[in-house]
Amino acid sequence: MQPKTIAVVGLGYVGLPLAHAFAKAGHGVVGYDISQSRVSELRKGHDRTLELTDAQLKSAPIEFTTDPAAMEKCGIIILAIPTPVDDDNNPDLSLVESATAVTGRHLKKGMIVVYESTVYPGVTEERCGPILERESGLKCGADFTLGYSPERINPGDKLHTIDKIIKVVAGQDDRTTDVLCELYGSIVTAGIHRAPSIKVAEMAKAIENAQRDLNIAYVNEIAMLCNRIDIPTKAVLEAAGTKWNFLKFQPGLVGGHCIGIDPYYLAEKARLLGMQTHVINAGRSINDDMSEYIVNEVAKKIPGGCRVLVLGLTFKENMPDTRNSKAHDVVHQFQKMGYDTYAHDPYISTEEIVNQNMKPGSLNSGPYDAIVFLVPHKEYLEAGAKGLSCALKPGGLIYDLKSLLDRRKVTETGMKYMAL
Repeated sequence: MQPKTIAVVGLGYVGLPLAHAFAKAGHGVVGYDISQSRVSELRKGHDRTLELTDAQLKSAPIEFTTDPAAMEKCGIIILAIPTPVDDDNNPDLSLVESATAVTGRHLKKGMIVVYESTVYPGVTEERCGPILERESGLKCGADFTLGYSPERINPGDKLHTIDKIIKVVAGQDDRTTDVLCELYGSIVTAGIHRAPSIKVAEMAKAIENAQRDLNIAYVNEIAMLCNRIDIPTKAVLEAAGTKWNFLKFQPGLVGGHCIGIDPYYLAEKARLLGMQTHVINAGRSINDDMSEYIVNEVAKKIPGGCRVLVLGLTFKENMPDTRNSKAHDVVHQFQKMGYDTYAHDPYISTEEIVNQNMKPGSLNSGPYDAIVFLVPHKEYLEAGAKGLSCALKPGGLIYDLKSLLDRRKVTETGMKYMAL
């Protein structure tokens, strides 16, 4: 295909790899972000999210800027903007709407505006389209068109990279869809799925993560039942997993920018239509309560006032992403219950830990009465049962959220062991 000139709005975990992929494929790419510090570090050739190495970042030319006027020279503008929830778990579209307004002020006739943000069906056409019209003075569907291609990037995953994940693509009309299928096809080798409408693509993305949320909620409830029966959850799941059609999900905390958020977008759309969601809400309720459950389980073994070290603050391993991390809830719940609580994460600075109202600790600053091992960063796995046990007082407790340590090796050191 003929190279395009593309603007990517939002240079986070989704936008930056996308911009890099397009630039590597020979397209002209403008990377726009409102954060001057983010743009400055990218210009210097470093990505603090660790999605791209310094060598990768320097391997493809991208014009990084905080000047939205740079969009005006582009034919296609792609918005990769976070869609969080507020404190009451209501969808917060303010970031998308704000970015849309900025984009609209620099929209020109013939442009295509594509959204990759996870939203409920109707947001792209019914909320974003009118904002673009208002800010640009142009007519949607005549002077410019809309597209939607939901992001499927898994932060920190070096195996399932953007080129290896089938891309769902939808346009406002057939011509727009044709252009976008060809565009995304220039960077995705796994294939393109042409959705029949933008709303179908929006819905498909939302239910992907809601399905995972429900499956994790199910095994979380099974784990709680196994604990009541006093049998190891890991052994039960391993036995059940020998059947070919058993879905191998693991219990744990559900945070991050997708799985713990998207179900609320589905529930909100249902509410707007006068429909009550039951299964979706039940799954969210179980997963949202897991932080409190973990703390209460540990509290059964050690009294208040004891020293507790929480290991891992990110929402997944081996990356610095703390968005919607439920590990923070665990720390604050321990604090609320009167425990002398410390937190450590090799990917989070001491300053950031302090800024989150936590006390920094480490495996070298013990001894502790209990270690709550939440996030399996490689550094903790390398330390192993012995390394963690050495930071405990005699007879101390290790709570191993994901059952990754060797129970026998922990108990051989004279320590107590618990797992979800």
